[in-house]
Order: sequence, then structure tokens, then C-alpha cells
Amino acid sequence: MTSNCRVSGLVVGASMLGVCVLGLASCAKRETPLNSPPINQRTEIVTEKRPVTDVFHSVPVREDYRWLEDPAAPGVKAWIDAQNALTRQTLDSLPMRAAVSERVTQILSAPVTRWLDVRIVGNRMLALKSQPPRQQPFLVVLESLSALKGERLLLDPATIGGEGGEGGAGGSAIDWFVPSPNGKLVAVSLSQGGTESGDVSIFDIETGKRVDEVVRRVHGGTAGGSLAWTPDSRGFYYTRYPRDGERPEADMDFYMQVWKRTLGTPLTSDSYETGKEMPRIAEITVDVHEAPGRFIGAALATVQNGDGGEFEFFLRTPDGSGERGQWIRLAQYTDKLVQASFGPDDAIYFISREGAPRGKLVRLSLADAIKPNPLSFSRVIIPEQKDTLVSAFGEDTGNLAVTESSIYVTYQLGGPSEIRVFDHRGSAKPAPKQLSVASVGGLHRAGRDGIVFHQVSYVDPAAWYTFEPVSQATTRTALATEPPVTFDGYEVVREMATSKDGTKIPVNIVRKKGMKLDSTGPALLTAYGGYGVNREPAFRAVNMALLERGFVWAEANIRGGGEFGETWHRQGALLNKQNCFDDFAAAAELLISRGYVARDRLAIEGGSNGGLLMGATLVQRPELAAAVVSHVGIYDMLRVELSSNGAFNVPEFGTVKDAAQFKALYAYSPYHNARDGVRYPSVLLLTGMNDPRVDAMQSRKFAARLQAATQGVKLPNPVLLRTSYDSGHGMGTPLAERIAQTVDAHTFLFWRLGVK
Repeated sequence: MTSNCRVSGLVVGASMLGVCVLGLASCAKRETPLNSPPINQRTEIVTEKRPVTDVFHSVPVREDYRWLEDPAAPGVKAWIDAQNALTRQTLDSLPMRAAVSERVTQILSAPVTRWLDVRIVGNRMLALKSQPPRQQPFLVVLESLSALKGERLLLDPATIGGEGGEGGAGGSAIDWFVPSPNGKLVAVSLSQGGTESGDVSIFDIETGKRVDEVVRRVHGGTAGGSLAWTPDSRGFYYTRYPRDGERPEADMDFYMQVWKRTLGTPLTSDSYETGKEMPRIAEITVDVHEAPGRFIGAALATVQNGDGGEFEFFLRTPDGSGERGQWIRLAQYTDKLVQASFGPDDAIYFISREGAPRGKLVRLSLADAIKPNPLSFSRVIIPEQKDTLVSAFGEDTGNLAVTESSIYVTYQLGGPSEIRVFDHRGSAKPAPKQLSVASVGGLHRAGRDGIVFHQVSYVDPAAWYTFEPVSQATTRTALATEPPVTFDGYEVVREMATSKDGTKIPVNIVRKKGMKLDSTGPALLTAYGGYGVNREPAFRAVNMALLERGFVWAEANIRGGGEFGETWHRQGALLNKQNCFDDFAAAAELLISRGYVARDRLAIEGGSNGGLLMGATLVQRPELAAAVVSHVGIYDMLRVELSSNGAFNVPEFGTVKDAAQFKALYAYSPYHNARDGVRYPSVLLLTGMNDPRVDAMQSRKFAARLQAATQGVKLPNPVLLRTSYDSGHGMGTPLAERIAQTVDAHTFLFWRLGVK
């Protein structure tokens, strides 16, 4: 620290608040090198320790910062505010911040249109559109996919209410939308302030006016939510969380059920359908068969057992002859079916992993589905192939479309994905033209036999396309992103790292064309590795703010994801979670050994489950990288299952109630494995108080533990915590807050990696 800095000692009620802020520095001039210890080196937050000991399977486990779990407890808010003040003081004083802010804001606030979802119903097209400076995506009506003239605003969430309105952090956000079959109405889930707690409103597509009653608590943070219209557009099935008085407070985000509503009737007349017999952590989506015939109006419920990737399926027969339809169990978790969709031919199409860890497509006629032992009548249409048949779960899977003569499916190629086409007998047909090292999705029927889909790569911005199988024409529609930057001078290469056990790990690297591999520039590595989620190529315009300053940007497809099938997922879950951290370390070592970056100029970044990856990596390999940016991460693996939605994670991570699983969790839990006296890399933790998926206390406790661990270390690196009071896990975060978070992250990286 330079000698012309004035240090003033400030103590904030340490005995009462549990926090002591020492030496908030004010400097008239700073000459400290960018890669030095923090400018305010003598500034630190000393958090009071209040030891608590638990015993798990005869193993005593002590921790000091459990008092930080409750944000309403005395002193916790003051502690959060002190941490925010330290973060602001540190980052706002850096000389490169103004330039970083200008460039990031320029890119993210550019009036660039992004088309996030497109639905075709009759002659109407509805699209979810993002266009800064609007804070949230909004819903529009289109006359054509080939031209944007006649576009009409249908719903701007900023006008729906919520504290803050447009530009305010507490305004509304669209979770998802579902148009009615007749194209006259649209159901929209709207949530507030990043909570993802969505209520459904019905809007008239012609007038934009809200009609009918608002249906509360349809969508949630982890378990999501779903809605499916009846074929006559007079009502819909919907998912429903408990209402006040129906469950204890601890269960209000669990015990999802399926209900049915008829438009124009009192909400009290909505009827319960199914769900009472399902697990507490059931996650449900619903679908309805619209094709004319005997089974029109049949409903399908897909039920996931938490976030572990196990599914069961229930079919509701149509009402008829004055009798109510009945729910029939089609498949149990042990049947290894992972996705189901109605076809246009009175059949259900399943993606199955029974004897096929990379997936196969099977067909079950609805006539056979109502027979005893229905799966015995199913037949394989597309057998397992060397690549992975993508399965998805949610309101809009977008990876499978069955038309009158074709079956369009998505295959995962170890990160990138592609569409393949088959006839109804399983024979291959010509596929749409597609980008290389790209991601495809959003498949929807267009006309009798075609589809609309989107694709994107690391260097090609997203666009929606149509494919007509008769002419075999792939057409780029007018729904395309024209970003404020181009990646023409950059290329993508895929290299393979070798993990600790010999497994080959793909690493996707975005680099300047013709760059010399001389280890002189900075690099940023990211990954996820959980829940069977595929990390696919995406165009991130704001990455240009890094690339143009010499960065290499890389993403690893580590185990725990689904890039190479369910086996790949399971090799990074439960007792095998350590493989994820070994894979990521191998990817980092590859970048270093190949000359992309030197160890002291490597940064790593991740979020959510990827935040756990960051935490485990920095405590296990503190020498591996110079800087760590971790968003909404999970760090205390022994108490994560006790959070409001923590039970959903048990199928993926395990539970402390099981001795073997406890041993594995304790062995890698970042919070419990931080060691005193270790010079950890520079760390920036970001979290949101409204996060419904990962409790913000995870970041609070980990920040306190890391700060304590580095006390007394010679030339310690900074550990900063940034808490937003008006955002959550990332979904529904307003543009202004997204910009602010990115500016802070980039400023931190530039500072700690010595980027001028």
C-alpha cells in the first residue's frame, strides 16, 4: 500500500453484530501495481465466530458461522452491508473500472434484439423478445417469420406492476408463455424480483387485455411450473404449489400437484387432478393431446424425482359419456424413461435409457397405453447411437418434434448438438443445414411436416430457422440477433484434457486467429458439471470485452453433465462428485501446458452448481488459478439439503443421513475444507437475496470462512462478497443489475490478472 493513504479505524458493533470492519482506507493517489495485493490491504472484515458442533455418523463437525444463515437474525444485515461496502470500496477505486464499465455497458445495453422463444399457433406467431434498454424480455405478436413488419407488442412485464416498474429491480418478469390452440389467448407466468415465484395470467392476443382470474403459485424456483390448454381452448391443466394454510411453511415450495381450470369460473371451482400420491420433491410438467380422434384431450404428466434425473409418467384418459377421465401410471422411475411427448398419430414418444445410457426413442400407441403393463407394447423407433439423444424437462423441452411423416430429434455431441431427422420407421432422412460446433434447440412444428428451430455457436449469433423437408430448404428467418460485436477475428478449437483417472474431457477454446501459444495473455475457464445438464455453445457478446484485451475464453464439458449420456452424468454425481473437480483441474492444466496461459494469469468462473465447482477447486487446488469469480454458489454441502428447496438436490448430491454420502459430501464441501494459513487465490463471490434455488447464506458463510482463513497470511489475496437485495438466481434479473454484476466481475478479473 502506498504511503499517502490515510487509514481510519472503524469498528461496527463487533460484540453485538458479529462483524468488525477495520481500516477503511481513503487514498488520494494510488500507484500500486495491478497484480499486487488489494489496494486497501489493511482493510478487512473480521467476523465473530460462534462455534456450533454437529455429529454425523459419530464424526463431530464444527463450524463458526452458522449465525449468518438467517438474514433476519440480529447483526446479519449489518454484516452483509459491511461486506458490500468493502466490495464497493475495493472495486470502485480501481483505475480500470471506468473503462471496463463503459465497454460492458456499451455491449450489454446496445439495442440488440434477441428472440428467446417462438411459438406458432394457427396464423399467429408469438415470440419472447429481448431488446435493451428494456429491463426484461417482452412478448410480441408476429405476422411472419420472414419479415418483422406488423410486429405488435402484446405484453411488457414492466407494465404489469411490481415494485420498481421498468428499470426497477423489483419489477415483473415473464417465466414462460403458452398460447391456446385456437390462437386467441395466451397464458403467461409472471414473477417478481428474481423470485421465480410465478402466477399465471390469461391475455387476449388480439387486444392485449388480461381476461379471467389470476391463478396463483403455478411456477416455482427449482421445481418450475407448467400449463397445458385443453384442445377446445376453454380451460387448462396447471401445476399448483400449496396455498396458505394447506401446508407448513417449510413445505410451501414442495408437494406440487396438477389441477384443472375452466375459464370464466370461480377459482374455487378448479378441480384437483393428481399429485397427492407423489413425492414431496416431485417436479411436474403437463401436456395435452390435441389431435382429433378417440384420445383428443388426453393429458400426460411427467414427474421428476427432485433434480436427480429419474422420471415417472401418468396418463389421464379423456372425459367421455358423462364420466371423468382417469389417471393411469405408464412408467415408474425404475423404467428409465426420461422424456415423453404426444405425437400427431395417437401415440406417445418416449426417450428411454433402459439398456441404452445414451438414449433411444420408443413409441407407445395410446390404445395400448390404457392396457395393463403398457410398456410391454412399446416399440423402438430409433435405437441407441454413438451420440447422446438429448432429453429435457420443463415447460418447453424443444428437443423433439414429431410431424405427420418425420421425427426430428436432437443429439448431443459432447457439448455441441445437432438435429437429425428420421421417418416414422426410424430410417434416416436429410437434416437441416447446421453450423459447426454449435447448439440447436427450440424445435416446434411449422406447417404439416416442417419445423422452426434456433441455432447458435460460440462465434455465430443466435437465429431462428425453418426447415421444409420436401424442398430440403433451411431458411434463416428475420428472427436473428445482430450483435454489437463480431467474432470474425476469432476461432473455436476443441482440445481434450486428460483427467486424473484417464477420462478425456473436451475443452472448447475461443481464441484470436493466429495467436501464439506463449503463455503471455490472460485466460478465463468455466464449466458446470451437474444434473445431467449439457453445456452447449452459446454466443456471449460481452465476452468481447475480455477477448479484445487479450483473453482466451474456454469452457470444459466435465462429467456430471449429460454431454456423453447418463453414464457421464452419474460419473459426476453422488459418490462420484470428485470427478467433476478433477476434470476441471485437468482442463486448467491443459490450458497451462499448451501455452494458452500462465498459472498466474488464469481465472476461473462458474455459477450455481458451477459455483460449487469454483469453491471446491479453490480449496483443493489453491495454486491452480490466480482469480475466482463464483456466482450464486453452493459451498456448505452438509446443510444445503436443509434450505427451503434443498431437498430437490438430494438425488444429485446425496444426503448427510446416509453414511457413505456424508463421507463424500464432507470430503469436498468447500466451506468445511478451507484451511487456515493458506494463500488462496483472489475470490469474488456474488449472490442474490431473493434466490429460490441456492440460499444466499451459502455465499455469506463461505466468504466469512475464507476471510478468516487468510488472516495472518503474508500478502493475502482479497476475498470479496457482493450481495444484491433485489435479484435471485439469475432468472428475471433486470438488465441494469446484470450489467452491474458483469462490470464488477470484469473489473475484478482485470485487476487480479494485471490486464491494462
